[in-house]
Amino acid sequence: MKKTFKMQDLDCANCASKMENNIKKLPGVIDCSISFMTQRITIEAPDDIFEEVVAKASRECGKVDKECCILY
Repeated sequence: MKKTFKMQDLDCANCASKMENNIKKLPGVIDCSISFMTQRITIEAPDDIFEEVVAKASRECGKVDKECCILY
């Protein structure tokens, strides 16, 4: 499954790059891309664990910038 979500409080392109790299390392993530300009994240993961992957991805965003989160 591949879905795009809006991000809240993504403040800089450097943070977006760090988040993207960290999320790509999570188990189950097939691909991830974050656009700082549009404030959107696209995550691709297997259907059966997709919601779990998105929750972990949101936590990773919070580790880089505590104010940032994925709206899902």
